[in-house]
Amino acid sequence: MSARPATSNAAVVVEGPRLSAGAQRALREAWSALWTSRAIVWTAGILGVLWFGRVPNSERFDLVGVTHGTTAFNDLLAAPAARWDAVWYLAIARDGYHHDPNTLRDAFYPLYPLLIHVGNWVLGSRMLVAILISLGCFLVALALLYRLTELELGAEDARSTLLLLAFFPSAFIFSAIYTESLFLLLSVGAFLAARQGRWAWAGIAGGLAALTRNSGIVVLVPLLVLFLYGPRTDREPDVTSGPRWRPRYRLSRQLLWLALVPLGLAAFLGFSAITFHDAFVPFHVERLWYRHFQLLGGVTGGAKAAWHTLRDLVDSKGPAYDPGSGGVALHFAGQDLVLFGFLVFALVGFAGVLRRLPLAYGAYVGVALLGTLSYPSTVQPLESFPRYMVVLFPLQMWLARWCGERGRVARAVGISGVLLGVLAAQWSRWALVL
Repeated sequence: MSARPATSNAAVVVEGPRLSAGAQRALREAWSALWTSRAIVWTAGILGVLWFGRVPNSERFDLVGVTHGTTAFNDLLAAPAARWDAVWYLAIARDGYHHDPNTLRDAFYPLYPLLIHVGNWVLGSRMLVAILISLGCFLVALALLYRLTELELGAEDARSTLLLLAFFPSAFIFSAIYTESLFLLLSVGAFLAARQGRWAWAGIAGGLAALTRNSGIVVLVPLLVLFLYGPRTDREPDVTSGPRWRPRYRLSRQLLWLALVPLGLAAFLGFSAITFHDAFVPFHVERLWYRHFQLLGGVTGGAKAAWHTLRDLVDSKGPAYDPGSGGVALHFAGQDLVLFGFLVFALVGFAGVLRRLPLAYGAYVGVALLGTLSYPSTVQPLESFPRYMVVLFPLQMWLARWCGERGRVARAVGISGVLLGVLAAQWSRWALVL
């Protein structure tokens, strides 16, 4: 009688791939920063609408009706997300592009509304899909930023960086129907991939960033710097001595992957050329925001506007106190001061990034600020500047190190959280705070 092999009734458990301990830690920190900061944004936004109501005539900001939900309650819940340019992203996701020289629609880049359009097939609500995309991208972006900052500054500064970014006063935009979360994800992802020598992924992320917003092409600059000067974890430098301007890594075929970044922009311009018979339509539409090229005009114009505001506030007969203005002049005067405060922080932070972080980070912040500050608006030179600068994550990396050395991280996060709530409340009322 032959012996039968022993069998067990225990179920066989097949384990799938598991995240590394570092990835799990990054996700935990990212989730903590996300939900706590978004709780402030949504609470302040909803209370702002309930207590103070919407600004007068706010219905004219959405003439196509894409930000209105099915009920007043749904509209209230969506208030912190569906404002201003959200109208255009939702309209593009619903109707596509309509070439009209007098509309702003064609100035917006296609990747984000395309994702909304695709997601709508599954969930049947463009607004819900857009908010989920923004929140999901922000979560992953924070996790990747934790890993990147951990490489450069260590775990403690990585955690502080996430908190300082998530609670930054203008960070309510990361959960709005805007491209900031998607762009942050792609730019941080491109940095991290390049830092690790994964050039194909760096090129893909950079190319998608160029399809996300008009400034996406600037991601190419730091990627090139990382390729030539490092730091890189994929291999040791080819050159370890000589002048500082001399590249530390020799050219290789892997550099060709970075050509995907300008190809992303070229793809959208090619689409515009075929569809509108004008490849540069996205740039021409900028005139509707009264923007024009003036080298660092945002700096000089913003400084002048802030100075005039201070002078008018001291002089009780100044235009900021004109009784016939209905408070409008005073509102814009206050905006000028706030915007200039953001500019001062950005410039100080840029200097700090150059001193404390590798060259690629300073190159990224420098070229991004140069582009933003050289296209001021004639109406308000620093219009939207807090939104443009909040995605420049090296500024928060530097701030985390600076505050950490002085034991002021908790204080900085607390002050930022208060300002985040104030701006989120105003934003939800359709007040123009950026």
